[in-house]
Amino acid sequence: MPKKYSPDFKERAIRMVEDHQRVHASSVWSAAEAVGQKLGISAHTVRGWMKQARKKLLSGDVSVPGEGRSAAQERIAQLEAENLELRRANEILKSASAFFAAELDRPTTR
Repeated sequence: MPKKYSPDFKERAIRMVEDHQRVHASSVWSAAEAVGQKLGISAHTVRGWMKQARKKLLSGDVSVPGEGRSAAQERIAQLEAENLELRRANEILKSASAFFAAELDRPTTR
């Protein structure tokens, strides 16, 4: 049966991973391994918590105990969500333009 960790413990681990990434310019995985080793938990667990935190941030649902979100944090979350949507739209448009460009290059039998 999996262990239950307190939200404060998870939040501390997430902050440690972010700090490790910032200081050592490392990937999420290597930072999760280092932090997991320090805290005595699996790197997979820490990485999963990082993924959940990122999803919450992008969806605008930040549940930090005892803290509210400032206007700047709200704006950043809004802009990140908008950026994600625009990237998706851009990929769709790239695919469509490549499809239609290929259609123009094909010889016709008329």
